[in-house]
Amino acid sequence: MLRNWFRNFMVGRYGQDHLNVALCVGAVVSWLLSILFRGWLWNVLYFVLLGLAFFRMFSRRIEKRRAENDRFLTYWWPIRRKLELSLRKLKERRTHKFFKCPSCRNTLRVPRGKGKVNITCPKCGERFQRKT
Repeated sequence: MLRNWFRNFMVGRYGQDHLNVALCVGAVVSWLLSILFRGWLWNVLYFVLLGLAFFRMFSRRIEKRRAENDRFLTYWWPIRRKLELSLRKLKERRTHKFFKCPSCRNTLRVPRGKGKVNITCPKCGERFQRKT
């Protein structure tokens, strides 16, 4: 019964997206910082971020919320790609070496322990030699 009420309540409302998740994560981080540092500023930030997340979730102006999310994603995706690449480099650092193509700056992965190898960039076709 409660689930049906909430489902009917959310009809025509925006719901959850990437920006809302980021706002909720920011709210949790500010809440943890308020516990650690006992500052009122962290509590204010917590309530502002959480309130903004709920406002966006229950909003009926779907196109405006979608545009906000698209603007957020234009900044978030490059950061996320760099973080994922850094984690991948960290996980595979024992078995592979990573090089940047001198022409297009694409990151290339080469197995370790092969000596000097000729590397061809699959993106631009540039050839260069590196020691692995």
